Amino acid sequence: VVTKIGSGEVPTDPMPMEASDMMVILKDKKEWTSAHTFPELASKMSMALTDVPGITAGFQYPVQMRFNELMTGARQDVVLKIFGDNLDSLALHAQQIGKIIETVQGAQNLYVEPIGGLPQVVITYNRPMIAQHRLSIADVNRTINAAFAGQSTGLVFEGEKRFDMVVRLAAKDRKNITDIRNLLIPTPTGNQIPLSQLARVAIEQGPNQIQRENAQRRIVVGFNIKDRDVQSIVHELQAKIDKEIKLPTGYSIKYGGSFENLNNAKQRLLIAVPIALALIFILLFLAFKSVKESLLIYSAIPLSIIGGVFLLALRGMPFSISAGVGFIALFGVAVLNGIVLISEFNRLQKSGIRNIVRIVVDGGENRLRPVLMTRQVASVSVIPMALSNGAGAEVQRPLETVVIGGLLIATLLTLFVLPLLYVTIERGFKLNKLKGRHVAPLLIAFIFLTTNNSTAQTVVTLDQSIELALQNNHNIKIEKLRAAYAKALIGSSTADIPQMDISLDYGQINSAYQDTKVSISQRFGFPAVYKRQRARYTEEWKRSQLQVSLKEFELKKAVSLTYYNILYWQQKEQLLTKALSLYSSFLDKTILRQKAGESDALESVTAKNQKAAITIQLRQVRDEIKVLQLQFQWLLNTEETYTLSSMEKIEFRQLSITDHPLLKVLEQEKIVSEQATRVEKSKLLPELLLGYNLNSFKGTGPDNRTYDASPRFHSVQLGVAVPLFSKGQRARIETARLAETIASDELQNAQFELKKRVQELSQRYQTSLDIVDQYETEGLKNAEIVFETVQKKFSNGAIDYLEFVTLVNQAISLKSNYTDALWQLNENAILLHYIMINR
Repeated sequence: VVTKIGSGEVPTDPMPMEASDMMVILKDKKEWTSAHTFPELASKMSMALTDVPGITAGFQYPVQMRFNELMTGARQDVVLKIFGDNLDSLALHAQQIGKIIETVQGAQNLYVEPIGGLPQVVITYNRPMIAQHRLSIADVNRTINAAFAGQSTGLVFEGEKRFDMVVRLAAKDRKNITDIRNLLIPTPTGNQIPLSQLARVAIEQGPNQIQRENAQRRIVVGFNIKDRDVQSIVHELQAKIDKEIKLPTGYSIKYGGSFENLNNAKQRLLIAVPIALALIFILLFLAFKSVKESLLIYSAIPLSIIGGVFLLALRGMPFSISAGVGFIALFGVAVLNGIVLISEFNRLQKSGIRNIVRIVVDGGENRLRPVLMTRQVASVSVIPMALSNGAGAEVQRPLETVVIGGLLIATLLTLFVLPLLYVTIERGFKLNKLKGRHVAPLLIAFIFLTTNNSTAQTVVTLDQSIELALQNNHNIKIEKLRAAYAKALIGSSTADIPQMDISLDYGQINSAYQDTKVSISQRFGFPAVYKRQRARYTEEWKRSQLQVSLKEFELKKAVSLTYYNILYWQQKEQLLTKALSLYSSFLDKTILRQKAGESDALESVTAKNQKAAITIQLRQVRDEIKVLQLQFQWLLNTEETYTLSSMEKIEFRQLSITDHPLLKVLEQEKIVSEQATRVEKSKLLPELLLGYNLNSFKGTGPDNRTYDASPRFHSVQLGVAVPLFSKGQRARIETARLAETIASDELQNAQFELKKRVQELSQRYQTSLDIVDQYETEGLKNAEIVFETVQKKFSNGAIDYLEFVTLVNQAISLKSNYTDALWQLNENAILLHYIMINR
């Protein structure tokens, strides 16, 4: 531990003479035992120093502390300067602001500049008493000054030298406050009076320092920052101070320290960044002599900003001055990718290649490795600084984080965006022509060269597609509604009970007098009728549920076939795109050979015919893909266009015949027919009748009693309705039995047809599997060899154009036949798994 007192001889040292710095020289980090980082060590030291009363401790690196002191006159990261006239008011407001700072998250090592605390001897005069003794304030001051400070009473000469003779009290008579109080003051009358009778002499606390800035008194409140950025913590503090503290007139607060430095640096960056961007553009223009190509390369700058901002946000770092400097450095490095690509594109164009897509694909392939290696070297080399946490790490981390994030994202996006812009500009912004013929091959080539993934659309697997279809397909929803309808119908099994009959009769019913009669009757079938009807509805509901399963089974089959059919045509498209690229290169070379006199017009005509034929086939394939995509969207009931995963051989998974949904539906159909027959038979059962009557009778009855017209005579009616004419119902029963026979025969026929269909598809699947294995064992390898060697041999003159065309067409035919065989294999596998028969 070293303590430095006073200031250096350098006039720029802001440290006053009376201040001291205590420096703690740390050991190597390997020898640390209680902490692993500087912030952790500073936190533990602060906790240990809380036991020492009356001190405020803050921990900083010496260079950082001195830098803060030079910039703002204080050692803390953030400094609040309170300006005003009265020292007591300044101290009061400083204490209030200090309490507010303690509530702000991220503020530590609070420091409030002390103003008072210095003991002073204060003499307060009693003016009436001084006047009573005919003295003046000046007389008393002169006596006190002479006694303690001394007054010149004459001169002493030593040769040519002279000195003032100063007279004052002896040292033993001016040691304490009592000596001051007992000091005798002479009066005009010749008497001497002790000072204590003329004034009050006391020791009081006075200001130990008065700091001024711009001719105004001020006090400083400072604090350091932990785990937060300067700007957010100052904005929060400003809001709290404005809300809780009202400063008197003439008082103001100025925020300094790192916050002031940040604002000043932002103002400088507003000038430096545009200048840097302008210089980059000027240098690019001087190198390429083209505004168009300079702007193309310049597009890497906004792409690099995306990466820098993203990685700063990912690491939770705020924007700082070092991050701003990092962006300036990033702009200069990011354009190197564009320079490398555009230079290669220009070289290929000067070599005689006129196909823009070919230039972009070949140039990207040739310069992919240099671009990636350059970016990796620049990014990996600064990773240690981006992850460091030692001295100076707070400056290094944001700068290198911006550089790493910007280079990674800019490299990735430049490989996609820059070639597309190049093709678009070279074609004169004819987007309708680019859409179908150039952009698609370009995207395929660059996706393959970089990530081999497409990020423009959502990639779905077959299982995900089936799940989406089962959730969204309208036919499935309708079938489920039918099942719900059949379930609700079960509760209506007693709906055929006739309505209750209620009748009222009035007139001469029982005698010549007017009587009344009320009758209630109800007819209903035999209980077995309703029980069998409920059983029939229940079985029909089960059949509806099985119909839902059958619809889902059929939908899975349709989605699977459409899914692999799209993949089949997409493979055709990739093969034709590759063939188109070969023939485009072939055409370019034949044109150059014809201009050089090395070939005749027949060679170029052949190349044009081959290219035209491939172009027509490619257009037809793309139209087929669009139709299948629409069918796929209809099955999934969606407007979104999905990207499908790669086409592979489907593993054979044969469904058990007994578990087939169609057979389960037919079995349930047979059960429903049997229940329908039982319902028709139950209708031959008699119907029951229950009734109740209430009559009135007026006159003398058989019991010689006289009755008035009030209803009082009751009767109950029981009856049975027997179907005498049952010929029609028996015909219905016979019809139901025939329906049972039909359902049973349909079930047996379906079982037989499914078995035959399985045997047929199994044979087809095995044949397709043998063909695919043969192609994968030998045919595909030969095709790849032809593709790799035929172009080199033609360029070297080892083969003529007829041999070139023959060999290329042979390789294309091999790959096309393999694609067809793979589609047949997958189609047979799907048909076996989702085997169906015509109904």
